[in-house]
Amino acid sequence: VQLQASGGGLVQAGGSLRLSCAAAGRPLSAYTKGWFRQAPGKEREFVAAINRGGGSTYYADSVKGRFTISRDNAKNTVYLQMNDLKPEDTAVYYCAAEKRPYVGTTPDEYDYWGQGTQVTVSS
Repeated sequence: VQLQASGGGLVQAGGSLRLSCAAAGRPLSAYTKGWFRQAPGKEREFVAAINRGGGSTYYADSVKGRFTISRDNAKNTVYLQMNDLKPEDTAVYYCAAEKRPYVGTTPDEYDYWGQGTQVTVSS
């Protein structure tokens, strides 16, 4: 499956963005979907994930209550709604898909990656 992330940009603290990750080649419903981010000089970190059926979601503590992951099977797309953004949310955001039937929270558990989209939050 090929993944294409979009929706990043520059936003002021407290603002919102919605990231999209469109898939091609296979239905995203066959995979666990995740979002990760990587800030300059830091390792890639888990942000959020949604299981195959879409009934379970998982979040990093740092984004819980502010970010929401969702999917639209008809559009073969997964989203990350980000509200109340903070400067520490600044990073390149990546979408990913995992073949195994469980939800992983580390990058090495994911099999397919999008190209990344930059999110910059100014104070």
